[in-house]
Amino acid sequence: MSKYDTYNRLIDPVTSFEDLRGHILTRVEQVGDDELRFYLTEDHYVRLHHNQDCCESVTIEDIVGDLDDLVGTPLLLVEERVSRNQDGTDEKYADSYTWTYYSLRTIKGSVDIRWYGSSNGYYSESVNIDIVQP
Repeated sequence: MSKYDTYNRLIDPVTSFEDLRGHILTRVEQVGDDELRFYLTEDHYVRLHHNQDCCESVTIEDIVGDLDDLVGTPLLLVEERVSRNQDGTDEKYADSYTWTYYSLRTIKGSVDIRWYGSSNGYYSESVNIDIVQP
């Protein structure tokens, strides 16, 4: 049991990504280029990922900052922003694309995560957020 388990259990429950604000992460784990896990306890975490399907791709494009700076001190800022192509004329990318940005801040540092999703326009390009609880 982590020394932060009791703290995380006493404050408001986490039911969405934004609810992480004020909580203390016990660890952050990157699984390949398409999954991040933000642990509150050993068996309670927020999972960012995408269930890949035909004709789509959603991956972590870039992480700016050190994920370890998010561990052991309360999260002061937890934010998600989404930017979708407006007219589909950007030839560099697929028919349809979505940038999803996550910003997290503590007194130790900041982390900005950029996800890129592309498809032929008929499939999801969004990041899935699951709350995994015991």
